[in-house]
Amino acid sequence: MKAYLLYRDRDFNMHREAEWNEPALVQDLDLNTLYQTMAQSDAFLYDVIKRVVPVSSVILDEITYRQTILNDCIAHEATVRQIYAIAIGAIETERKSHYSVFSSSASSVLYGAREMIQQFAGVLKTLRAVADSQAGQFQSEGFGQFFSMIQRELTDEYFATIHQCLKELKFGGGVLISAGLGTGNKGISYVLRKPHEKDPNFLRRLFAKRSPSLTFRIADRDENGARALAELEARGINLVANALAQSADHILSFLTMLRTELAFYLGCVNLHHELTQRSLPTCIPVPRQRIERQHAVEGLYDASLALRSGPAPVANDVHGDGKELVVITGANQGGKSTFLRAVGLAQIMMQCGMFVTAASFSANVCDGILTHYKREEDASMQSGKLDEELKRMSEIVEHIKEHSLLLCNESFAATNEREGSEIARQIIAALLQKRVKIVFVTHLYALAHGLHEQRTQGMMFLRAERRPDGERTFRLTEAEPLETSYGEDLYRQIFLPQARRICALQCAQR
Repeated sequence: MKAYLLYRDRDFNMHREAEWNEPALVQDLDLNTLYQTMAQSDAFLYDVIKRVVPVSSVILDEITYRQTILNDCIAHEATVRQIYAIAIGAIETERKSHYSVFSSSASSVLYGAREMIQQFAGVLKTLRAVADSQAGQFQSEGFGQFFSMIQRELTDEYFATIHQCLKELKFGGGVLISAGLGTGNKGISYVLRKPHEKDPNFLRRLFAKRSPSLTFRIADRDENGARALAELEARGINLVANALAQSADHILSFLTMLRTELAFYLGCVNLHHELTQRSLPTCIPVPRQRIERQHAVEGLYDASLALRSGPAPVANDVHGDGKELVVITGANQGGKSTFLRAVGLAQIMMQCGMFVTAASFSANVCDGILTHYKREEDASMQSGKLDEELKRMSEIVEHIKEHSLLLCNESFAATNEREGSEIARQIIAALLQKRVKIVFVTHLYALAHGLHEQRTQGMMFLRAERRPDGERTFRLTEAEPLETSYGEDLYRQIFLPQARRICALQCAQR
């Protein structure tokens, strides 16, 4: 039995190694805020979510497969949580038991596995009842396949067979074992045999001719004899004990994977609740083939900022179809970095099968999502900021693939404008030749102006809006780069009030 709720034909690998750039993605896009909201303080949910979300799929069928399952989870949350609770209950029961496949005694393994399957049978019956009553309510292919599998494999005959087998494995009438004689008259080929079926007629059983047999008895205090007899029994039931233990492990593996895969969707449901309560829009994105260059966005906002702040963040619209390079300039504190983070989060959420924090969203899938953000000065003073930036960019170049998405935030601003602009220009040109999609936030006017001068159809220039009085609207509009980033606005906002207070205080002291 397989749940197959994350992939159509395989289980999710919970033991995957972290992607080489995963720590940078978590830091630059503030993914932890997303994870924590989805997990709602549940450690297991958090662990599953942080393993599933960064694994971006580029197969459109896989993405839409999860999207339809997620729609079912949102629409039928109570049923999904019921199935999740059933899986948790079974797993917790197994953890509290003393059953272990590593037991040295075959009889102990047999007893433990028998008891576990007895309990699992009750769990599977409950799961079958849910499938019978709720299967018709779900619309997705994933849940349709899941419920069909439950109804097909967990039939009444299946449960009747389990009941009969477990009853026989209690060996109420003793253990029937056959064996042969080997070298030195040692016993070989021990095989557990099915007990002879009893004649249902009592009188025939009473007067039936019995086959001749030899019987020996062990004295009550003969410990060696009892031990030898126990060893003979263990040899006979060893294969059956192992087979039963494997059956118990198979059922446990199914329930564990069912819990794991549902955990991701319940995390998405938790996030959907949180955003809905704040009256923030979400949408099911439309993924496009990676060879396309599409980015049609309406009402996109930063999910992490929305979860951390009280008021709703400002949303932006972008129609960047056919664009391979998007250059974002404009006033300091104008929302450029926030928009860049929103783009990255939305791409990751789309490619793992989630909804997106926008009114509508359509973009091509990418073979990789990478970030190159400015970092603080190296505390150990082993290298300067520019050296550190170049090393990180070199690592990105080593790993980047065709049709990847690179998000750059103030890259190469650690040196003077002429050098920083030239470094960035050459790197951008090389990556565009490799068909990498780039969104670049910069204050380097020489870079932005130079790119705008050679503007092609594959380039787009956005600018953070600033009103004449210096107010930031946090909206981005398509416009050519300006030579200033209006740093004087920040100077007036931060330093002038403090300077006036100092002057007032000095005047008062005179």
